Amino acid sequence: MIVGHFLKWVDTARVAERAAAAAALARAYVQKELPFEERCAAEAALTLLLDDPSAKVRLAMAEALSMSRHAPLQVICALADDQPEVSGVVLARSPLLSDADLIDLVAGRAPATQKVIADRPAVSMPLSAAIAEVGDAEACAVLLGNAGAVIASLSFRRIAERHGDLPMVREALIADPRLPSDCRHMLLVKVGEALKRSPLVAALMGAARAERVMRDACVKASLTLIEGTRAEEHAALIEHLRLRGDLTTGFLIRAVTNGKVDFFGAAMVALGEQGEQRVRTLLAGGRDVALCALFRSAGLAEATHKPIITALKVWREVANGKRVAGVQEVSWLMLQALGEAPAAEELAGLLKAIHVEALRDNARRHALAIAAA
Repeated sequence: MIVGHFLKWVDTARVAERAAAAAALARAYVQKELPFEERCAAEAALTLLLDDPSAKVRLAMAEALSMSRHAPLQVICALADDQPEVSGVVLARSPLLSDADLIDLVAGRAPATQKVIADRPAVSMPLSAAIAEVGDAEACAVLLGNAGAVIASLSFRRIAERHGDLPMVREALIADPRLPSDCRHMLLVKVGEALKRSPLVAALMGAARAERVMRDACVKASLTLIEGTRAEEHAALIEHLRLRGDLTTGFLIRAVTNGKVDFFGAAMVALGEQGEQRVRTLLAGGRDVALCALFRSAGLAEATHKPIITALKVWREVANGKRVAGVQEVSWLMLQALGEAPAAEELAGLLKAIHVEALRDNARRHALAIAAA
């Protein structure tokens, strides 16, 4: 009877009155305060109110029903398909919308809708994958900032591939501790490429020098990245570098010179024909002959063997507390072990460059320490 009176009254009531009444009816429905017959009548009335010409009425219903699991499903679905100010409330909150519903909405709606869905209190892995695949940059940035979102490694990669050139997304990716190491490297490369294309950089340095400087900067950044990469992620990072063509002999030489022995070992496992435990044992205390066989199986040139073995022996002593050494000393000893063979001219140039960089870095740190004293 109450609902019947409501339906007769609603045709003549003002917008504010209709909105208040619709909200009250919706709250009564979800709070289960009505007898069964009245609940059925209330559901019919709420369904009828979907046709109200005022968005304020529909918004009042959306706010009252959006967080309830007991709301009428047909009303929720209709409100989710309403104009943005109404649908946003339901899309952001309603537990009645399934992943399938939300994925369809992500695929077929405007960026504003994608952002609202990406910011829901809980975003499942399949829904995150859909946003990563088709969402615009702002929606992906919102997803990355959502602590309630479960994001797969593959989804991180898709976001990095699609929107990693944009500072907003790049910063959100880098700030996420869950970001896989290969994605971090991808972002480093994108930053380098963006700087290289900058008209200002090209004007100041020239195209050739800018190319060389950015390439060197990316290599150094990649070595720094290894420090923050968990051992279990080394294989993925190595595969990423290999597919990009960045897992070069020069990069491996730099890695071992800088003491990244675990990463170097993972690279030997990926490139050679030895198991992980076998490689670890060899790097920890294997004889020179066995190490040379390992390096050959990984495709490293003969000229690199002695310098690498020299570096490994120094880092072993450092790890065992028998010696204090750094990149400067290791690179010099590697250069001495290389000798003056004509075939090793390029490798000698690389080791000399690493040694000079280490000299400059150490001198800079020393000067800063003196200035700070």
